Amino acid sequence: MAVKWILKQDNLIEFTISGKLTIAEYENVQSELQAVANKVGSCRVLAILDGFTGWESAKGWENASTDHIDPLIKKFAIVGDEKWRDLAEVFTLKGLRPVPIEYFSEGQEQLAREWLDA
Repeated sequence: MAVKWILKQDNLIEFTISGKLTIAEYENVQSELQAVANKVGSCRVLAILDGFTGWESAKGWENASTDHIDPLIKKFAIVGDEKWRDLAEVFTLKGLRPVPIEYFSEGQEQLAREWLDA
């Protein structure tokens, strides 16, 4: 599993996630996101699933919380294979968090960027 990220202009944090996401990597991403947002202010997040194969089966997911980073995120867009849409929306708690979250199919990255900019 690999998670790469870059801070782009206008406080856009772009993550590329490939392989199987582990709880340790997820917690690391949250820490990095929090550190960057604390420095530059609230951010928009674009997560691109590239060769993504799911989430590891391990203890710890039940304790994963987003409460500490939600105030730092303006919008959250995910781009990936359509087969991950439902699981990604459940995983990100779409509709239950104060952060607008949208999932876009592969090939719709530009549409995701436009939604983040709107």
